[in-house]
Amino acid sequence: MANTHVGIDISKHQLDVAVRGEEACDRMAHDQETIDALCRRLCERAPDRVVLAATGGLEMPLATTLQAAGLPVVVVNPRQARAFGRASGQLAKTDRIDARWLAEMAARMRPPVRTLPEAERRDVRALVVRRRQLTAMSAPEKTRLHSTPAIARPSIQALLDYLQTELARLDQALEDHLQNHQTWCRHAELLRSVPGVGPVTAAVLVADLPELGQLSRRTLASLVGVAPLNQDSGQLRGKRRIWGGRAGVRRILYMATVSAVRHNPAIRAFYTRLCDKGKPRKVALVAAMRKLLVMLNAIMRDQVPWQKEPVTKPLHT
Repeated sequence: MANTHVGIDISKHQLDVAVRGEEACDRMAHDQETIDALCRRLCERAPDRVVLAATGGLEMPLATTLQAAGLPVVVVNPRQARAFGRASGQLAKTDRIDARWLAEMAARMRPPVRTLPEAERRDVRALVVRRRQLTAMSAPEKTRLHSTPAIARPSIQALLDYLQTELARLDQALEDHLQNHQTWCRHAELLRSVPGVGPVTAAVLVADLPELGQLSRRTLASLVGVAPLNQDSGQLRGKRRIWGGRAGVRRILYMATVSAVRHNPAIRAFYTRLCDKGKPRKVALVAAMRKLLVMLNAIMRDQVPWQKEPVTKPLHT
């Protein structure tokens, strides 16, 4: 049925499957055997969309199996799915309710079906995420090292040493993955030609921003979350702020921009000019992030390494 819309709520041990317009909501075990059986059932019904909410990676075995079977699977942001339910008047929350509202969201909102990343890209993303987790673990330990009595410092230092070893191992694993993939290796080399962009930033961009070089600068800025959004109402004109988008990419782009302000002449001149005009430093830095992103987008589009005064074609809008 072309008008069949399915919502699936995913937890560690179970799946709740709802079909729009049907009262029953099936609950089943979350294992590969059940996923394969569910996939066969859904193929028989030929749904218009199967909508899942992202759950920190738990959704990927189901999503990839459904996609491999040719089903139109969509993985949506759980915050958006919950907001859709609240906007429709549903305040209660259970797994079955969530599955029903995912099915309703599939029918009313018709979220676009996008191809899921291939296994190799998912592996690189997993390494990037793990590196981010270890970095987050290191920060509080470094703070404690200077405020803890001397008797406890060896324990903190031992953990920091271990984390540093693991970070080095992950960096090498990322480098190996990029080197083993000819296209990614070329992309990483192009990105690293820009002063301020190091190997980790290049790996994150390759893994988490495959659209780089394929979108207009405005669309890309919005996708990453560095496009200022209006906060206006009536006669009030609020401050424009950035939010949303891909937080992991935005975080690494921020660090790359801090480096580029020091070492990239084009970014440094742009940042300095904004500061001289009286812009707050944080505002100027966000604008520099956006400019660096546009620069990287042009380099990936043209497949030409960074030049001090690059000559680029205008992006489509």
